[in-house]
Amino acid sequence: MYLAVKKVEPINNFKLLLTFENGEKRKFDMNPYLNQGIFKELRNVDKFNTVHLSFDTIEWDNEADFDPETLYALSEKI
Repeated sequence: MYLAVKKVEPINNFKLLLTFENGEKRKFDMNPYLNQGIFKELRNVDKFNTVHLSFDTIEWDNEADFDPETLYALSEKI
């Protein structure tokens, strides 16, 4: 079972504050991904900050996205 992302907010140092449908808030660190493929474009803070909800997950204006299961599994509960 996966949980849909209901809110996303970019925070300091290329991290994301995520709220899932169960109300849980988690922090996801994008730094490990910023040297890979389409995510390289997100090293620009302005582009990184374009993150938004798309259906049950997140997406950036350059169409980069993450699976909600991955976001949950690799994020830290806060």
